Amino acid sequence: MKIALTGATGNMGQATVDELLKIEEVEKLKVLVLEDDKHTKKIFKRHKKDRNKIEVICGNLADKNACEKLVDKADYVINLAAVIPPHSDKYPEKAVECNEIGVKTLVGVIEKIKKNQPKLIHTSTVALYGNRNSLHPWAQVGDPLLVSPFDIYSATKLRGEFCVLESDIENWVVLRQSAMLHKNMLSDNMSDGLMFHTCFNAPLEWVTAEDSGRLIANILKEDASKDLSKTFWKRCFNIGGGTENCLTGYDTLNDGFKIIGGSAKDFFEPNFNATRNFHGVWFYDGEKLDNLFHYQTQKAEDFWAHFAKSHRYFKLGKIVPKSLIKKIAIKRLFKNPNSVKYWFDHDDQPKLFAYFGGKESYQKISNDWKEFNLLIDGKDENGRELDYLLLKTKEKANMIDYGFDISKEDVTLEDLKNVAALHGGKLLSKNFDNIYQKLEWCNSDGQKFEARAYSILKAGHWVNNTYFDNVWEFDRLAKTDKIYSQIWYDSHVKNEDKYYYLDENFTARMKNL
Repeated sequence: MKIALTGATGNMGQATVDELLKIEEVEKLKVLVLEDDKHTKKIFKRHKKDRNKIEVICGNLADKNACEKLVDKADYVINLAAVIPPHSDKYPEKAVECNEIGVKTLVGVIEKIKKNQPKLIHTSTVALYGNRNSLHPWAQVGDPLLVSPFDIYSATKLRGEFCVLESDIENWVVLRQSAMLHKNMLSDNMSDGLMFHTCFNAPLEWVTAEDSGRLIANILKEDASKDLSKTFWKRCFNIGGGTENCLTGYDTLNDGFKIIGGSAKDFFEPNFNATRNFHGVWFYDGEKLDNLFHYQTQKAEDFWAHFAKSHRYFKLGKIVPKSLIKKIAIKRLFKNPNSVKYWFDHDDQPKLFAYFGGKESYQKISNDWKEFNLLIDGKDENGRELDYLLLKTKEKANMIDYGFDISKEDVTLEDLKNVAALHGGKLLSKNFDNIYQKLEWCNSDGQKFEARAYSILKAGHWVNNTYFDNVWEFDRLAKTDKIYSQIWYDSHVKNEDKYYYLDENFTARMKNL
């Protein structure tokens, strides 16, 4: 078995390399890395006995020649490469290059292989579902994709995923990765203002890097032993961590600070973090992959317990005054351009509106936890009482109207028409033979586009201007799109009328429609 892998030096990538090299049938593992990637040597150091199995190809994912060398004679291509936040916020052009152009390049190279074409495993992201709160905390593949304004990572991943779904590759699968727990969690989050984007009440389902790597390895082992064409290939899945790993943003911060003997309330204040425009959900269908490949082994609480044991120096935080830690570890990040406080101090109206609904809304947030509504305390964002444990029960999940029965395998021409109509558009094609057939559609703006029935009905895509440019105009679209509106108005009001976009320098802009 010959495997081509991108993103091998990332957190999921390193875990995947560890698991793949345990498979006896793997005779060659080709990895694509940047020439200046400092982690490349670590791969060889960690896998000295398997050094002869690993072949390093230096290059960029957007480099056609590098991609051709990578996939040559491969049985599987596993694309884990991505420029993610906060790096995508700092270097948006690299996000475009890797997450979008790179995917298109890789797909194009694989498509040209007609004989013994490799199978493609493409990792996408939970970020495609956009902002969620207590009204619709559960999502499944097929839910509308409402990528959050100014999130260049989500926009480029959206376009990259759509490219895979619409490709002519014979065997592909899209895996939407959930929030991931990994060994660099704290160090990554303490170097940038990104953690202030996490809404305290945002639903977050966690999976560990190790379990994610185990999933990839188990897919290859299962595919080598049985026919997965009817259950796995040419489909889209959510990589879940299990219902016990369904938490909120506040829960997650709280679990991390327990290591140093404190809580989120000791180190954060309610107005430190955004109240919307994040991305996170609990996966209603998260068990589908686990039922197939049995990879979910680690709970979030176990991860933090292990993390504390392997990073014993964090215990020193227990003897340091919490106010001092708050000042030197948290508040110092207020000067970072990615932080909420920085936006306020520099009067960044577009960001404040996107993440709070305006500067005035931000200023109204108290710095007293007694005056802030937390889901874990039994109150929703508006102060209404709710049963948090009941909210986390799938059987009581509030799901949206998709315009057809999304659980059925076979869809009809009428289903296609209904979904298009709910989006405010039309199905233009007259004939429909199978769900992977490319059809012609028209959106509410009169734009004609081509897309497979699977991409629209089963994967939640619906082409709008975000598919072509770095613009977000869901305020306008939700007014006529009955699928978008079910989610968008959970955290936006109907009289909002904003158009969000990034200019040629990737500066966040906003204007009234």
